[in-house]
Formats: sequence, C-alpha cells, structure tokens
Amino acid sequence: MAKSEAAALRKLPSVDEVLRTAVAADAASRFGRSALVTAVRETLAAARANGAAPGGSDHVAAAALTRLEIAQRPNLRPVFNLTGTVLHTNLGRALWAEAAIEAAQVAMRNAVALEFDLGAGHRGDRDDLIRDLLCDLTGAEDATVVNNNAAAVLLVLNTLAKGREAIVSRGELIEIGGAFRMPEIMSRAGAKLVEVGTTNRTHKKDYVGALGPRTGLILKVHTSNYRIEGFTKEVSARDLAAIAHERKVPLVNDLGSGTLIDLARYGLAHEPTVREAVAAGADLVTFSGDKLLGGPQAGFIVGRKDLIARIKNNPMKRALRIDKIRLAALEATLRLYRDPDRVAERLPTLRLLARPKKDIEAAARRLLPVIAAKIGDGFDVAVAPCASQIGSGALPMETVPSAGLAIRPRAAKRSGRIVAALSMAFRRLPVPVVGRIDDQALIFDLRCLDDEEAFVANLAALAIAENADAMA
Repeated sequence: MAKSEAAALRKLPSVDEVLRTAVAADAASRFGRSALVTAVRETLAAARANGAAPGGSDHVAAAALTRLEIAQRPNLRPVFNLTGTVLHTNLGRALWAEAAIEAAQVAMRNAVALEFDLGAGHRGDRDDLIRDLLCDLTGAEDATVVNNNAAAVLLVLNTLAKGREAIVSRGELIEIGGAFRMPEIMSRAGAKLVEVGTTNRTHKKDYVGALGPRTGLILKVHTSNYRIEGFTKEVSARDLAAIAHERKVPLVNDLGSGTLIDLARYGLAHEPTVREAVAAGADLVTFSGDKLLGGPQAGFIVGRKDLIARIKNNPMKRALRIDKIRLAALEATLRLYRDPDRVAERLPTLRLLARPKKDIEAAARRLLPVIAAKIGDGFDVAVAPCASQIGSGALPMETVPSAGLAIRPRAAKRSGRIVAALSMAFRRLPVPVVGRIDDQALIFDLRCLDDEEAFVANLAALAIAENADAMA
C-alpha cells in the first residue's frame, strides 16, 4: 500500500465520530439508528476497499445518508412513458381516472360494505357492487368479475368444459404474452381442446362437424394481438351463436382487451364492443378491465344468468376474486361510461388516445430547446413524426399519428453505444424517462406526456458526459 493511501485511510473517522454529527442525527430520525450504523459501516468499508477516504465525519455521514435514501427508494417507481405505447404492459397499462383513485383511497382508509347487504343486515355478494353497472353497459343478464381476463377464461372453461371438449378455430389459438397460450389454459382448466379449420380459414361446417355429445362449449377468441390477412375466412360471432344454440351448447366469446364504446368516435378502427358481442348471441363474454376499458386489472364475465350462477359456484371463483380496492376503482371507472360524451375527458386511456397530433407537436417544439441545452453539443435534437401504438394486444395493426423528439449523436462512430448510454442516463433520473431506440436515435413519443412542468423539473438531475464519444 502506498504511503499516501495509508495516510488517507488513517484519517477515516470512527463509527462513533460519524454518529455524533448533525447529519447522522437527522438520518437516525428518518431511518432508525440500527440502519444508520449499518450504512456508516458499509460506507467506511467501501472507502477502505477503494483505498481512498470519503472525507471527514460529515462527509461519511452524508454518504451513509445517501446510501439509506437509495435503499429506501421503492422498487415500483413512477416513470415518464415516452415509448409511444399507451397501454404498455411493462409500464402498468392503463392509468386510472381520478374518480377511480379517489374511490380506491376511500376503500383503503375505511371499513366498507364489501360483502355486507346494508338493507338486509346480513352477508352480501361483492359482485353486487358492479353487477348492475355491467349489465346496464353491456346488455347482459348477469355479470361477475375476477383477477384478470386470463383468469376469466380459465374459470369459464373449468366450469363449463372440465372433462369435456372445447371447440376453437385453429386461427384463434393465441398466445397472449409470456408464453401464456390458449391451449395451455384449456389444459389447466381440464378441457379437451378440439381444433377446427386451418390457420387462415375456418368455415361453419368445421364447427358443425366437431360438435358431439362431449362438447362442453364453443369458444371464439378475438385475435386482438395479431392479424391474419390475405386469403382468410372466419365464422362470425352471430353465425357461431346460431350453430351453438341449435345444438344447445354455450358460445363463449373472449374479447381479450374489450371495450364498452365504439373507438371509431376517436378516430381509431372499430373494435367489437362487449354490447355487440352480447347482442350477437354469445352466452358468455369475457374481457379485461385494465386495457381499453381504462381501469384496474380485472377480468369480466358477462352473459346468461344461469351460466354466471354456475361460474360463481365454482370453488376456483374465490381463488380468483379481486379485493375491495380494485372493486372500488372498477365501480368508479364503470360509472364514467354512463356519460359517454364526456368519458374521454375523464378517462386517461381514452384522453391520451384521442389527443390531437397538433397538440403533441406543440409540446415537442416547446421541449426541444430544453432537452437540447441539457444534453449538450454532442447531439442533434429534432421534432419527429411518430406512430403511437395502443398496446396490450389491442388493435395491433392500428397506430395513431403522433409526434416527439429524435435525439441522435453527431459523432457517427459508436453511435449505437452512445444512444444506449444516453437512454440509460434518462432512465437514471429520479423519475425515469423511458423512450425507445430506433434507427440509431433515442425517440421520445410525447403522446403520453401530460405534465411538462414535472418533466422539465426532473431533467435537472440529468448527468450527461461532456461529449458524446465519452458516453460510449
């Protein structure tokens, strides 16, 4: 060990000296003495290992405090979603409406009548909290709710087709992400999969030929996360309902994402609504709560009263039920749909999807000089056209015209590594900024940025190397 290094280490304060500082006293009041002592010891150990002293007692205490603050930071952190995907599965999908947030807070802070009939004075059914709303909005006879749509499909299959056959078109055997596949859901539910048709073409005769004494149900799956185009053929939900009802077997229509209103009014492609699926003759319809509906994670099952009763009597229903917080938020979200003319103003998902491109371009022009000044001369920043995606398997071929900022390093050498390092720098901000990398540029699609002031304030902590080459 060099003499200078040894001398520096001899100057390290003791743990007791650090604990007597004002900074340490403040840290102890915030995090507790035991945690502080551990952080001080770790800070001193790191200094010894690096062969360099972090300074006097105050400096060590400050370093220990920083260590505690970083450790205390929650793992589930808010981010700025500038990816261009509105319902980003990895970023939590739908943002809740303020009414839903307020309802959830009330449920968290108070005892609530979750399964208690206030009129009769005895135990009630938690589904009663949203049943009438769901029936009113969808036209269904009855309704129930579980943890998510995959759970809804699993529960329906297990109730109606356990030990029996479930008929589905080969072109609808989807994978919904994370290697979670429809055939495997059927297997876990105890149903025997009967594939009909081909990948691209399925006819009425295929379903008719597969029906038999062991048929439990016909399942129609909305291919919401992909499209087969070209020489294709599928049997409509209405025609399938006629086939199923003639043979007295239930038709289950899994809409996947599901929507309660026609998205065409916001300039998007028409997506089958739940009401349309019920009207077309489906005996049961399943759909999600945290995608196009814009609420918390949930899976809805709506349809015939007798079938819903069977589903609710399945022991698996209890294992898949949702808690009071999400039920409160769901009720508040569903109530917003009773005023369809103003639902887009109040529901973040619809508001972001309907946001005009010219407004987003204006935001890009305002933010361009701010970001350019912050990241320095090593990069070019330009307003760029973008094509936002809806996300979470909804309308996979549909994009929404948008705008954003494209940031490119001026040095062509190692540009890929430079852009990756720049993206990391933005993700290291107190509120991480998540964009996407495309064509050797960091792209920020601003469709989902609705708080410019907070975004600009967050940039104060951005640390960028003096030149782009240094970042590589």
